[in-house]
Amino acid sequence: MENNEELFESRIDLSHLKIAISQVKDELAKVIVGQEKMVDLLIAALLADGHVLLEGVPGIAKTLTAKLFSKIISIDFSRIQFTPDLMPSDVIGTSIFNIKSSEFEFKRGPIFSNLVLIDEINRAPAKTQAALFEVMEEKQITVDGTTYTMNAPFIVLATQNPIEQEGTYRLPEAQLDRFIFKIRIEYPSLDEEAHILTKANERGNRSQLEEIMPILKGEEILGYREIIQKIHVEEPLLRYIAEIVSKTRNNHALYLGASPRASLAILNTSKAFAAMQGRDFITPEDVKYVCTPVLNHRIVLTPEKEMEGIQVEDVINQLVQMVEVPR
Repeated sequence: MENNEELFESRIDLSHLKIAISQVKDELAKVIVGQEKMVDLLIAALLADGHVLLEGVPGIAKTLTAKLFSKIISIDFSRIQFTPDLMPSDVIGTSIFNIKSSEFEFKRGPIFSNLVLIDEINRAPAKTQAALFEVMEEKQITVDGTTYTMNAPFIVLATQNPIEQEGTYRLPEAQLDRFIFKIRIEYPSLDEEAHILTKANERGNRSQLEEIMPILKGEEILGYREIIQKIHVEEPLLRYIAEIVSKTRNNHALYLGASPRASLAILNTSKAFAAMQGRDFITPEDVKYVCTPVLNHRIVLTPEKEMEGIQVEDVINQLVQMVEVPR
């Protein structure tokens, strides 16, 4: 797909965006070894104005990746460690009585930032999870009848460990639906792990973050998002996306299908991925590329299929293959 841009004259100037994306990848490669798809999907989510859930076992650079992104993009960054005793006010803030003015003043919580890392998001109870619903969907917080709007860009990067169950809570489906992607991060290959050790040995006591230089500004991200919305989509591809999502709602292996929000997520991230390749139009390959990370946290297997050991990703691949690719 990378060479497609040579076959046509682009109707949208994507040169600056493509150069910036290449520079971001080069900077991340100074620290992150492998994980090319994870990096592509994170950039696509950023361009498509979506939140991301990173899932993987401890020690595979989930938190480090979020910190690297915050440094590369020159935006405000905050980190919230979710724990079972965390209260909603610890996330969004609280009203404090000011004795001098005899009025309540709102003290903003750590959610008021541009890029918010929520570490181990599944460790907080439902009451605290619910506090994120409004801000993730509407980019605003309502406290005591007053609405506070988040500064753009605003993106939540959350991490969770899929293995450890003690002291964790299942995320509500309504909250999962607000993440544009769930990215599963796997262990590195043997060669990649050897490369990680080599780089760590050469780095010595220097921090990994010291190697990263800022590439993008928040204003540039907002400008790129406007460009993304201009990416051309043929009518048959819109129906192609709708048919894939519709298949999740009447499949015998699935207890819960995907919502129209999933269709919009596939559309917007396909546009972002096409622009990253230097194309001003999306292809069926773009749609297929983003389908699994868009759908894998939005659909629920039936108990029977779970007992059989069926994986959500297998069902998604089958659904995509069942839909005829537009010509």
